[in-house]
Amino acid sequence: MSKHITCEALEQYSARFTGDRASRVARDAVMSAGLFKTCQNPMVSRRDNHEFSLSLKQGAITHQKQSGRCWLFAATNVMRFRIIQNYHLENFELSQNYLLFWDKLEKSNWFLENILDTLDQPVGSRVLCHLLSDPIGDGGQWDMMANLVNKYGVVPKYSMPESSVSGSTREMNRVMTELLRNDACLLRQAAADGLDHEALEKKKNAMLGDIYRMLCVCLGEPPKTVDMEARDKNGNFIQETGLTPMEFFKKYVDMDLNDYISLINAPTADKPFYRRYTVDMLGNVKEGRPVCYINLPIEDLKKAAIAQLKDGEPVWFGCDMGPFVNRDSGIMDPEVYDFGDFLQVEFPMDKAQRLDYCQSLMTHAMVFQGVNLTDQGLPTRWRVENSWGEEPGKKGYFVMSDQWFSQYMYQVVVNKKYLTNDQLDILNTETIVLKPWDPMGSLA
Repeated sequence: MSKHITCEALEQYSARFTGDRASRVARDAVMSAGLFKTCQNPMVSRRDNHEFSLSLKQGAITHQKQSGRCWLFAATNVMRFRIIQNYHLENFELSQNYLLFWDKLEKSNWFLENILDTLDQPVGSRVLCHLLSDPIGDGGQWDMMANLVNKYGVVPKYSMPESSVSGSTREMNRVMTELLRNDACLLRQAAADGLDHEALEKKKNAMLGDIYRMLCVCLGEPPKTVDMEARDKNGNFIQETGLTPMEFFKKYVDMDLNDYISLINAPTADKPFYRRYTVDMLGNVKEGRPVCYINLPIEDLKKAAIAQLKDGEPVWFGCDMGPFVNRDSGIMDPEVYDFGDFLQVEFPMDKAQRLDYCQSLMTHAMVFQGVNLTDQGLPTRWRVENSWGEEPGKKGYFVMSDQWFSQYMYQVVVNKKYLTNDQLDILNTETIVLKPWDPMGSLA
């Protein structure tokens, strides 16, 4: 058998295509209207409608614009829900720009400290290449958000509103990435020239001063105190002045982030269920808590999420937002597109195989604001609050089929009170450290 594509093989491929009527019809449709639009399955919308037996009331939909801050938007959506409910507001929004500022600064320090910790690694090593690949990206994890809030608090959006750069971070990230790679080079050269650890740390701190100045130019300097000002549904004006961001968080959000646990579903052979995991070199705040996951079967994630929703609290989650998502209708369903029928091919990989073969991983964070349950209490579809504005889906909300949840959901974050005793016991077991490039180290 030939190892290259022969003329005879090309003739066979062509004859098979031109002789197949279904292939010719598919060609005409797809070339005219596009692959996804042509393959759309209109029957799916009949079952995936935007009605739910349990639906929470949230404020206006948010918009992350051209940025990768979904994890921060999802987290602030969870937190602002408490303010809206507790103070009977129509709407309220927390500043995502404020958390973005501190995340960029902390990630810069995290990156430079990792550079100092890996001075023994040669240029070109997998570890160094991983560190240098994306030192300042917008993505993040729940535990990384918790570290930011536990250190810096939160502020209302009007206290640090969006800037042109926060809504479109590409240019800033590009310049910061070049600066940080340059700093990494300088630190490694200084170490090779014999600078001791104390001198290297001093050099690093000067570099962070440049980063801070750049962030102030792009995003504005974070406020040191803020005022709470809002009007409730009855017209009463709520006002309190001179609060630090931490005081604002403790009083108005009133949420112990340390009580919330990340449950993941990674059904690969190298990650046994009922074990505790972390990812090497993944984080932002150097003195903060490490990223921590409990790996459980998918049905356990569903039960915990439903329990929290039933108690009237939304759920932060991370999923793969790429496959089988119709942005216009807001439907997330593995049958929303009939690629197999139109292209006459099969996609047989299961969830574990998609993880192993780099076909899927967590790419986006959103919030569950509801679920539709059968009489037996089983979920059929989930109500999803996205952060892409009101245009996609139903005024910004998506509907996720339970089948899609099983296939492309990787993480839910719930209060530990919704875990069983056996699940809580896992938190006291030895932590398995995953490689920095493991798919479960992906950032939303």
